[in-house]
Amino acid sequence: MMEGPTFYHTTVLLKEAVDALAVKPDGIYADATFGGGGHSREILSRLGPKGKLIAFDHDVDAWRNKPEDARFVQVAENFRYLKRFVRLHATSGKLDGILADLGVSSWQFDTPARGFSIRFDGPLDMRMDERLEMTAALVLQRYSEADLHRLFEQYGEVRNARQLARQIVTMRAAMPLESIEALKAMIRPVMRGKPERYLAQVFQALRIEVNDELGALRDFLEQAVDCLKPGGRLSIISFHSLEDRLVKTFMRTGLWVETRNEFGQVTSIPRLRPVSPKPIEPDEAEMKRNPRARSARLRIAEKTDET
Repeated sequence: MMEGPTFYHTTVLLKEAVDALAVKPDGIYADATFGGGGHSREILSRLGPKGKLIAFDHDVDAWRNKPEDARFVQVAENFRYLKRFVRLHATSGKLDGILADLGVSSWQFDTPARGFSIRFDGPLDMRMDERLEMTAALVLQRYSEADLHRLFEQYGEVRNARQLARQIVTMRAAMPLESIEALKAMIRPVMRGKPERYLAQVFQALRIEVNDELGALRDFLEQAVDCLKPGGRLSIISFHSLEDRLVKTFMRTGLWVETRNEFGQVTSIPRLRPVSPKPIEPDEAEMKRNPRARSARLRIAEKTDET
């Protein structure tokens, strides 16, 4: 098994996620989140000389792991543009399988300048794609109290989201929000429960907003089902309940909303079917080896034969 570089990210559920694709030696596959390259290298190890792998990542640091392989196609873009580049790089415009690991990389968490972690001081950045303009600092400085309340409640599931939003809006004129430590100091008076957990929820909400993570995931899922051949597999690893809920809902049918006739009977044709009713989770050995794998959930679905 090909492990690949580990400076960027320790690959989670490596064998399970790639096994789920049932890789054909001459197939065409997409790794929608290249990251540390572990999943890509494992897919390449199972492809024959006529196979192809199209890999996506909008973080320039990830490409330091790029394999030198003629079967490998690099796409330095967000996976929400999947269909556009599959049409460009796959002769039929269709794929035999798609894999996505939705987790934030260890490299991003462990690099203070990226601003993802509560463990270090650094700029309030949190951009996965540094070409974007919006940062966490700009969200905190520009958003209205109502918008901050919404994102902390919906994306961070912060219990006192309204109070938190009011605290930020009240204090931000007097306390410039440029760094992680400045944010911690500003919101300390309204923190509830364990500080680390509270801050993790706040940071999750800001990161999701900055990168439009849930919007990008919806775009990706809709395009993924269009890009798969009948019988093609979708293998997705999620790390928090908001992502997992979206993936689970979509994998039930390949649709967001079922259409029904006047008698209440479902008339929409399912486009996906789950391969197993429950998600696959890391075993004890993997969680001990890589504690960040604890919250990982792998879901697998297969494209139906509908016309």
